[in-house]
Amino acid sequence: MAVLQGQGGSGDDGAAAGDPGGPGGLSRQLANRHIQLIAIGGAIGTGLFMGSGKTISLAGPSVILVYMIIGFFLFFVMRAMGELLLSNSGYKSFADFAGDLLGPWAGFFTGWTYWFCWVVTGIADVVAIAGYVAFWWPDLPLWIPALVCITVLLVLNLPTVRAFGETEFWFALIKIIAIGALIVTGLVMILTGFTGDSGTPASLANLWNDGGFFPTGPMGFVAGFQIAVFAFVGIELVGTTAAETKDPQRTLPRAVNSIPIRILLFYVGALVVICAVTPWRQVSAAESPFVAMFTLAGLGIAASVVNFVVLTSATSSANSGIYSTSRMVFGLAGEGNAPAVFGKLSPRRVPANALRFSCAFLLIGVVLLYAGQSIIEAFTVVTTISSLCFMFVWTMILASYLAYRKRRPQLHAASTFKMPGGIPMVWAVLAFFVFIVWALTQESDTLQALLVTPIWFVVLAIAYLFVRRSPHHSALRKQHREKVRAETAALR
Repeated sequence: MAVLQGQGGSGDDGAAAGDPGGPGGLSRQLANRHIQLIAIGGAIGTGLFMGSGKTISLAGPSVILVYMIIGFFLFFVMRAMGELLLSNSGYKSFADFAGDLLGPWAGFFTGWTYWFCWVVTGIADVVAIAGYVAFWWPDLPLWIPALVCITVLLVLNLPTVRAFGETEFWFALIKIIAIGALIVTGLVMILTGFTGDSGTPASLANLWNDGGFFPTGPMGFVAGFQIAVFAFVGIELVGTTAAETKDPQRTLPRAVNSIPIRILLFYVGALVVICAVTPWRQVSAAESPFVAMFTLAGLGIAASVVNFVVLTSATSSANSGIYSTSRMVFGLAGEGNAPAVFGKLSPRRVPANALRFSCAFLLIGVVLLYAGQSIIEAFTVVTTISSLCFMFVWTMILASYLAYRKRRPQLHAASTFKMPGGIPMVWAVLAFFVFIVWALTQESDTLQALLVTPIWFVVLAIAYLFVRRSPHHSALRKQHREKVRAETAALR
């Protein structure tokens, strides 16, 4: 699917989309340091800073195992994605190989679902950013920081892809420093036997001396998965940078292979320290454990520091959303699955029209700031739907891998970045996703989201029936089939 790009045009945004990295395509400006930090930023969600308190209150210390299990299975999704992206230099993202290996419908559904996921997440981030800014300036109208955020992110992304890479580099660095500071602070408290207001000294024994490692029972352990899985949303973000990476054959494998280390350090390391310093029953579901940790340590500026970290984390998420959705729409336009105007590049080889399109939807977040409580409750369900749709995207990556192993065995044999475990591991991960879906049926709010999610796919199916009949789509598909046949003949 990705071997073709958008049609030519003229004017300010008239550069046609060509092969990735070619004279008319996206520009390969993302260096190794950008990709590594983008991958880290994608693996560290705002949920770790703000949502981990709730997961601890539900599952107790066993939440550590929850994050390890989720990270373990998602690592294989990323390895499958990595092998597929590197099998064809024309692939720009996972939507491209889904369309190529599973059929045009798969590229359409994967691309637009991923766009939907990040737009909804971006809207949530805009609302959150306004709330975080209100921590310092409570009298400031909420629409001002929301609008400023959208404008700044658009201005940062329009010049070059390198500007996005630099911005995300520093955002991710702030997350790393914050988590590192938490772990160091916690270790000092453990080694010195710090005793807080609870009268219980900080110790690793707190992981099992209050009801054991699974104090809330099997269903409490399952409840941890419902929330924790959302913290990993964005881990696949590095897969949308393939067409703009300077040396993808070297850089992408390094980014993917470092995922287990990141999970052990940033998720498991932080949660072990938190549960060791503060007994799990005393962790508030409504408060950031990071704030509680720094407050216990006597750091009076803890609230402001963590507020700043979470603010940058939400801004980083919105920044990633703008980037990934614009590239996804750009690729969809190249296949006739989106208006051709979104397949044009600016003179700096940035899909400016696609960027503006995605940013326009983020303005919905400004409206939601004044919508009232009932809308916010509905909005919470919508963000859960977004997370479920991310699981759909991960599933399409695995389905594409199965098709790749069946249809392109010679490419798999020649691959230098084979997925460990192969086909059996794919089925194991899919079985794990079935377990996650079952876990989501155990609570009323997540069940509600699960039941309404099919509406999105019905809308997509109707849209695809119209799109596939358009002359523009048919012409591009014909060109694509001819090029795939030529490439297949060359491989033989």
